[in-house]
Amino acid sequence: MKSCCFCRVQDGGLKTFDDVLTHLNGLGLFNMDMGLARMKGTLEKLGLTRFPCPAVQVVGTNGKGSTATFLQSLALAHGFRAGLYTSPHFVSPTERIRMMNRALPEEAWPGLANRALEAEPGLTYFELLTVMAALAFYDAEPDLLIFEAGLGGRYDATSALPLDMTCFTPIGLDHMHVLGPDVASIAADKADALHEGMFCAVSAPQVPEAWQALEKKAGTLKLPLFDTTAAHAGHELPSSLSPLLSLADTAPLGLYGPHQRINAKTALAAWLLICDREGWKTDEKTIRKGLAEAFIPGRLQYVEAQGGYPAFLLDGAHNTHGMRALSSAFMPDESGKRRFVPSAVIFSCLADKAPEQLIPVLMDMLKGIAPDIPVYVPIIADNPRAARPEDLARIIGSAAHPLPSLRDAVEQVKPFSGSGPVLICGSLYLLAEFFTLFPHALHARGGLPDAQS
Repeated sequence: MKSCCFCRVQDGGLKTFDDVLTHLNGLGLFNMDMGLARMKGTLEKLGLTRFPCPAVQVVGTNGKGSTATFLQSLALAHGFRAGLYTSPHFVSPTERIRMMNRALPEEAWPGLANRALEAEPGLTYFELLTVMAALAFYDAEPDLLIFEAGLGGRYDATSALPLDMTCFTPIGLDHMHVLGPDVASIAADKADALHEGMFCAVSAPQVPEAWQALEKKAGTLKLPLFDTTAAHAGHELPSSLSPLLSLADTAPLGLYGPHQRINAKTALAAWLLICDREGWKTDEKTIRKGLAEAFIPGRLQYVEAQGGYPAFLLDGAHNTHGMRALSSAFMPDESGKRRFVPSAVIFSCLADKAPEQLIPVLMDMLKGIAPDIPVYVPIIADNPRAARPEDLARIIGSAAHPLPSLRDAVEQVKPFSGSGPVLICGSLYLLAEFFTLFPHALHARGGLPDAQS
């Protein structure tokens, strides 16, 4: 019987999990070295030129983690062994590498890190973790592997892996200082994740300039590019699969918010195409189960009130596209009811996330649902890219309350216990601090409150 755990450990220079953390921290989380030559050479030395199963990459601006999670959940519901690599982590880097929805145990990290570093001592932070994930998954006898890209596509470490398919989530403005000043240049970078050897690509709905970049690259490679909607002139799924794809529009989802329908449909299209290629059986009942059981922290996640603190609503919206998606979750349903109205907001972001553009989207959202609520603005701790609370407060206006820490902010919102949930948004790194303060929340899957008039 196959084990659910990663178990291969080898001796080497790094002896403990803490040794690996020390090495990673020394590399610098935000250190980048563009180019894939180092990754490709490392994979060749380690014999990772092919995976024993289909491998899918998820690329885009927003929704990558959710789409990858839906795809893994679909595979697990069907009884397949699925590995999932995501980023960033909230509390521990073990969250990034998961097989059968179980995190890579700490005792496996030294052996994997040593194997990777023996092949290439100069791997960056993200490259090292990507190689470790590939090694761990290869050893775990997987049926399906899913890799979420990091920053881009052209030089993203995951793009060096032997992939069979790339899924594109919606592409918008983010990381402009690295990827380019507009959507067309950003999409061109992400489109370069495509390469020979893949059997197809799948895309969520895109703005025209993003779709054109994907279509151009796919056409150059003669690679079928499947469109999950009728919005573009892409390839359509086989007619036999179309009725199953429509389940993403109606079935209950484990991740909340209208925008998750797009992510679920992208994942389901990928799943159906893989099943068609591999000859795997799938059916409506099991698809519904997979979509309903998907979970990833920090994506419109509801954490119930506890210990004198109010309920919290956590969302990693950190750019204008993500903030607009969050806004849609506050819209009334068909009956005119809202599922929740926040009683206060805790917001902070990184200085390079264009806060002068992001904050107006947040404030417009609040103006439409709760115009008089306070916005507490802590600094994101231990992050050189963090924006100063005073700078953010000046953009927010009179509703803002700059604070020296997230701890201060959550203490300030205690009086709102019993009212609506407190919304925390603006950065995944802000959520990481929250999960450090409230570790139980990392796995909290509390249901959203009933809709209110």
